[in-house]
Amino acid sequence: MENVSDAVKSESIKSFQSTIRKSKNGLAQMTEKGASTTLIRKRLNALYIGLAMLENVWNQKPHNYNQEDIAEARNTLNGLFPSLENVYSKSKAGSPQRTLLERRIKALELAVQAIDNHSKE
Repeated sequence: MENVSDAVKSESIKSFQSTIRKSKNGLAQMTEKGASTTLIRKRLNALYIGLAMLENVWNQKPHNYNQEDIAEARNTLNGLFPSLENVYSKSKAGSPQRTLLERRIKALELAVQAIDNHSKE
């Protein structure tokens, strides 16, 4: 896994925590409205696993996920890139939204790397 500064590690973990919080709020709203929650539950689980993998690599925190769950999370996280990159390309340079998206994309890339490295062990 690439050498990552403490600042990027901190930003990545905060980005995952923020994304998880927003997803949990979205899930609650969707549940309240009776909408289908399958996709958001799958993404939320992948975000939890991505965060756990980063914390495992950087902070040696153990996790309880099996290889099958980790592989599914990797695919789900990879599936988020096209829409994030699309929104990023439409965002204004220097805007807070663009900064947030840059951090989110970087955090997802690092989580996928952590999963790939974990899978090789």
